[in-house]
Amino acid sequence: MFVLLLNVLLVGAAAAEVRIKDLVEFDGVRGNDLVGYGLVVGLNGTGDGLRNAPFTEEIMSNILERLGVNVAGEQFRPRNVAAVFVTATLPPFARAGSRIDITVSAIGDASSLLGGTLVMTPLNAADGLIYAVAQGPIVAGGVAAEGAGARVVEGVPTAGSIPGGGRIEREIDFDFADLTTIRLALRSPDFTTAGRIEAAINEAVGRPVALMLDSGTVALDVRATGALSPAHAIGFVENIPVEPEIRARVVVDQRSGTIVMGRDVKISRVAVAQGNLTLRVEEEPVVVQPNPFSEGETIVVPRTRAAIEAGEGIGLAEVPGGTTLSDVIAGLNALGVAPRDMIDILTAIKAAGALHAEFVLR
Repeated sequence: MFVLLLNVLLVGAAAAEVRIKDLVEFDGVRGNDLVGYGLVVGLNGTGDGLRNAPFTEEIMSNILERLGVNVAGEQFRPRNVAAVFVTATLPPFARAGSRIDITVSAIGDASSLLGGTLVMTPLNAADGLIYAVAQGPIVAGGVAAEGAGARVVEGVPTAGSIPGGGRIEREIDFDFADLTTIRLALRSPDFTTAGRIEAAINEAVGRPVALMLDSGTVALDVRATGALSPAHAIGFVENIPVEPEIRARVVVDQRSGTIVMGRDVKISRVAVAQGNLTLRVEEEPVVVQPNPFSEGETIVVPRTRAAIEAGEGIGLAEVPGGTTLSDVIAGLNALGVAPRDMIDILTAIKAAGALHAEFVLR
């Protein structure tokens, strides 16, 4: 088995400006989930065993009866049909007659949907109404082959998709043009980012038209913008650049050994030791003076010394306050410390209250 381990990913660059459309969701501009229950036909002996999946026989009987074929009391034992769930997403502002992509997944004991065709299947939303109809040949996500004594499977042949296989029959009853106020919902709520979005919009328009309601919501007064419609207002606002605030956060994935951290993660004064490894991090900033009578200025150049010592009987090492977590990780990574050991060290530092960041453990 091949396992890829990403030891440490350090994000240290300053945050770049991002368009508002990449930071928020606009009120009313959203998709709706659709689901249906249908039948796939034309399989090459890889369909449901009707003894183990009686619902397949039931839906097949219902389809044939709707087509005028009397099947009352008949026994079906084909292996070229399979019962499936059909799912799709109705995009915002989708109009009747438009095409959408659908996903088909077997729910019985079919071994493969390769080469099958989905029979016309109505797709319902959460309100129980039919909004689309799906039908067409399936593009399976894998392949399976078997013989008398062995079977091989590549990918997932029991699921597939039909690009453009759904046709919209009903539109969502929502009049976007009548909105007078549009709320911008931040994907990552933050008061600083919301305030910057408010300020950027007001500066771009030239008057106060946006108001931060909370850390995750900014209200936009459509009428005050002077736009012809809410669509025109969003089309202008969504392309305004804003620099989002990045929270100090450390994300640790124990399964893959991945550690991801932000640039503002800090560590207070703490002593660290792990096994027979001792970590030392020292900050020794250097003051650089300009030449006499020159127009230069005095600056402080940061200088960090990170070292790890290995041996028996080494005690705890002190990490001075204000040290960045990237310095600690750089020292551990230079010695080749395993990701599992790094995760244990970070967890212990957080438990000691010395890691000043949101710690997300997966």
